[in-house]
Amino acid sequence: MRSDYGARAVIDLARHYNRGPVQSADIAARQAIPEAYLEQLLTTLRKSGLIRSTRGPHGGHELARPPAEIRFAEVIAALEGPLVPLDCLNDADACVVSPTCGMREVWQEVMASTQRILEATTIEDLVERQKARESRVMYYI
Repeated sequence: MRSDYGARAVIDLARHYNRGPVQSADIAARQAIPEAYLEQLLTTLRKSGLIRSTRGPHGGHELARPPAEIRFAEVIAALEGPLVPLDCLNDADACVVSPTCGMREVWQEVMASTQRILEATTIEDLVERQKARESRVMYYI
């Protein structure tokens, strides 16, 4: 949930980019994220340099860079750390069967593919995908 909520918050900020700071209560309401948890995520994103925050009655949060310059990989890494599904991928010595393990190569490919997709996707791309899906939703009364 950490990555999901955090990414939704960043996308929300991207949708309001260049309109001034957005209050966390507004993000929480629009994205159905518990506000206390959102505050923790926003703090993490601020410390990673992806967003900036302003205190005060007209304060809030905003992206530190344009959405087209922020990679989805940066958001996930800030919230989760490195995407390594198994310890042995970082340290072959951590695995007792590493020299003969047939799965290690496959997991390395999975990790590389995942990283490639996340690096190729910007927050702007995600905003555009969301807008395209919203335009296809039909409302019936």
